[in-house]
Amino acid sequence: MSSTYSQSFYQLSIQSIDNKEIKMFDYKDKYILIVNVASHCGYTSQYADLQKLSEKYYDKLVVLAVPCNQFGAQEPGNEKQIKMFCESKFNVSFPMTEKVNVKGKYQHPLYSWLTNKEQNKLGNFNVSWNFNKFLISNNGQLISYFKSGVNPLDNQITDKLK
Repeated sequence: MSSTYSQSFYQLSIQSIDNKEIKMFDYKDKYILIVNVASHCGYTSQYADLQKLSEKYYDKLVVLAVPCNQFGAQEPGNEKQIKMFCESKFNVSFPMTEKVNVKGKYQHPLYSWLTNKEQNKLGNFNVSWNFNKFLISNNGQLISYFKSGVNPLDNQITDKLK
C-alpha cells in the first residue's frame, strides 16, 4: 500500500487570473474541463469552442482555462494581457487562472493531481502541449484526458456530459 497522501480533488485550489482563490470545492456537483491554454498557439482558436461548450452546458459544466508558457513560449503575456486578449478576441466568460507551470519541477499542485495516478486514480498523464484537456466528473473524479487535437465540442467530450 502506498504511503503517498492522496489529496481529494475538492481540496485543491488555484489563483484566478484576477488573483482570487478558485476552490475546486466550489464546483462540486459539476463537471470541470481543465485546459492549459496559450494565446499564440495553433490551437488558440479552441477558445471559441470552449466558450460555446461552456454556454451550452452552463448548468452542469465549468470550463477552467489555465494559462501556461511552457510550450513554445506561446503565452508570454501577464495575467492582465491574457485576460484582455481572451475577452476581446473570444468573449471568454468562463473562469481563468493565473499563469502556472503544468509540468516540471515547479508544477502547480492542481496539475500534479491531474497527471499523477497515485492522486487521480485514473493514470499518469504527460501534458504534451497547449490545450490538453482533463475532464473531472461531477463527483470529483478524473474521468478523461484529451490531447490538444480533440476539439472541445467533440463527441468524446460532450457524450460524457449527457
